[in-house]
Amino acid sequence: MTTSERPQPPKGGFSARRLISIDDLTDADIRYLLKLGEYYAGYLRRAAPAPRRLAGKTQINLFFEDSTRTNLSFELAGKKLGADVINVPVAASSVHKGETAIDTAQTMAAMGAHVMIVRAKEEDLHYALDKALPCPVVNGGAGKREHPTQALLDAVAIRSEFGTLEGLTIAICGDIRHSRVAGSDARLFQRLNAQVRFVGPKHLMPPDDQFTDIPRFDNLKDGLDGADVAMALRMQFERMEGDGRALAQGFYEDFGLTHETLKLAKPGARVMHPGPMNRGVEICGKLADDEELSLILRQVFYGVAMRMACLDALLTKGE
Repeated sequence: MTTSERPQPPKGGFSARRLISIDDLTDADIRYLLKLGEYYAGYLRRAAPAPRRLAGKTQINLFFEDSTRTNLSFELAGKKLGADVINVPVAASSVHKGETAIDTAQTMAAMGAHVMIVRAKEEDLHYALDKALPCPVVNGGAGKREHPTQALLDAVAIRSEFGTLEGLTIAICGDIRHSRVAGSDARLFQRLNAQVRFVGPKHLMPPDDQFTDIPRFDNLKDGLDGADVAMALRMQFERMEGDGRALAQGFYEDFGLTHETLKLAKPGARVMHPGPMNRGVEICGKLADDEELSLILRQVFYGVAMRMACLDALLTKGE
């Protein structure tokens, strides 16, 4: 799915004033972002300079947790749109002198930030920042709850392969309990009329009172049956209580995605992983690298394009 013309914004303009949750977006906002992400992907494919829509704007990346893909793709996205991008070295910041995250963010905002990208282990920090800051807050990952830009880039990657998410069956496999990606992906995919299912051992499933409308499968045979997409999730050892690696023993044998287990899915099924991957834990390296079946590097590619779309829409409202 490609487009060479800039998509028209929703009637009345892009409505979201922040991007903390998928729920911050209307259906019209989502459709616009997916089209705008593909529009910017065209520039990336052609290695052509994109319109400098954010020239004169300042973007601050404030990451309290480690990140490679998200941090770098936001940096590239802002720079390609002409923004001045500042990556705050949190490890050397005043946070380690006792300053609160909100005080740090307010200090950055007072320097003239027009948008702030924040990653944090605290699940409610982004909402507190939204109240405290004069600029839009973008969630670059929050605890175990949300990662909305990852969901958007995953959706546009799927659309690039299948043309639509409507009617697709997407199996999200593995450590769903501790995954910020699973929640955002499931909500977004459902809103795009895909059938979502969770696949994994019970101790890695969300609590019973969460995602009650999503079917759960405790084996790959049933969980992948009829699936168009199988998405592996990283084992979030750092978020598990106790010895997380002990919980992972036997996981690959029962739930690892391989060329053989992918045969349980629909013919032509594709595999995804939001990264970083634990090869030989969630997914076989050969399958991850299979250019015909794997969409993993396409997810990385669309990470820049979709974050360009999000920054553009939030700061210009599509005008």
